[in-house]
Amino acid sequence: MNNSFYRSSHLSKGMTFIEVLVAVFILVTGILGAVAMQASAKKGSFDAMQRSVASALAQDIVERMRSNNPNALAAYAATDYGETLNTPPDKRCNTLAGLCTPTEMVTNDQYEWEVSLMGADVVNDGNNRAGLTGVRGCISQALNAVTVVVSWEGRTEIADGNKDSCGTAGSKRRQVIVKAFIN
Repeated sequence: MNNSFYRSSHLSKGMTFIEVLVAVFILVTGILGAVAMQASAKKGSFDAMQRSVASALAQDIVERMRSNNPNALAAYAATDYGETLNTPPDKRCNTLAGLCTPTEMVTNDQYEWEVSLMGADVVNDGNNRAGLTGVRGCISQALNAVTVVVSWEGRTEIADGNKDSCGTAGSKRRQVIVKAFIN
């Protein structure tokens, strides 16, 4: 009896190879799950950042229109913001010495908004490093009601809601639509 006790206690020491393999499998599965979760969170964070940038850009032009003369609203209406960057206006309205008429303010506002849309205000090695991919801005106006649409290309495919014809239609198109009333 004493001899069998010695054998059973001797056999129960340590782990078997199968137990080690199961433990390693569980550990590796957990690590892979954490990595996949991190990648998914990063993708969602990037998409949220893009939507936030688009919303801020839409609000920016609405505030620019509000700070200008209401009679100049119609001059902001266009559907080609972001296609090509226009040349800077002859008279810049961004200094105290550069007081501008409402028409000159419209030209400056359009240029500065387009620079922000295209990310041309952040350049590294001659390339734009900010902004949204495939961005397009559209502004429509009816009396004092203004609709601003910022359209861009997201990273993943979704159903195109086709809410507005601004931008290139497709399964990656995203849009932020802001409607405002300007006095």
